[in-house]
Amino acid sequence: MEALPKSQLLRFVEQAMHLARRAVARYSSKFSKRRYTLHQHIVLLCLKVRKNTTYRMLLDELIEMPRIRSALNLEELPSPSTLCKAFNRLDMAVWRVLLNLSVTLLPTNGVVGIDASGFDRSHASKHYTKRTKLTIQQLKVTLLVDTRSNAIIDIHVTTTRKHDSQIAPSLIKRNTSDVAILLGDKGYDDQKIRALAHEEDVRPVIKHREFSSLHRAWNARLDADLYGQRSQSETVNSRLKRKYSAFVRSRYWWKQFRELVVCCLTHNIDKTL
Repeated sequence: MEALPKSQLLRFVEQAMHLARRAVARYSSKFSKRRYTLHQHIVLLCLKVRKNTTYRMLLDELIEMPRIRSALNLEELPSPSTLCKAFNRLDMAVWRVLLNLSVTLLPTNGVVGIDASGFDRSHASKHYTKRTKLTIQQLKVTLLVDTRSNAIIDIHVTTTRKHDSQIAPSLIKRNTSDVAILLGDKGYDDQKIRALAHEEDVRPVIKHREFSSLHRAWNARLDADLYGQRSQSETVNSRLKRKYSAFVRSRYWWKQFRELVVCCLTHNIDKTL
């Protein structure tokens, strides 16, 4: 009998499991109950984000997915509270390692765009918030996106109104080995950013705010084709919101930050399929 072809979902699970095995040990400690592995927890948490669902709904769907359970080596399904506790225990450092590893699976070219977007911290409808005059504070999410594969190289999240020019330096310093050319809009027009980029052997292609004819002349000299690739960052921001949700479900800021990193990891795994 001919074997059934693998679905995208099954290939996603296998790729996520491959990354999890590279990133962490099988169990968190020698005193672990060893009922479920860290690898299984990581893949299930990524699967929850990919399907844009709740813990309870994900586990309910997995009852009817024998091939996915087999790929995860799950003889019995965990409870929703088990997955919730696993998400609380897995440090941000683990998710960042997984994100870095996921980038190595994609063909990058070193031409990287930087762009920020807002994610709601509540899933209240826009109609409801407008009618009740309720203000929902947004998370400011800044992404470094490779323009060749649309891989998300790094992410910075803040609850404050920190200016783009204050966020970019830390992202540049963390990713000098992955960035050869940095593309940014006028929000990143800052001499300190340009100086830092040159120090780290990164070529900044950033538009100037036009306060004089000199600034307009500098902008006119920009490589239009190269700078045009910056739109890939906006495309990825839009894709995250359309495919995985424009809001975070968690209540606490530290869990919201993790949720967004898992979202970026899920995006990168999806791009490998």
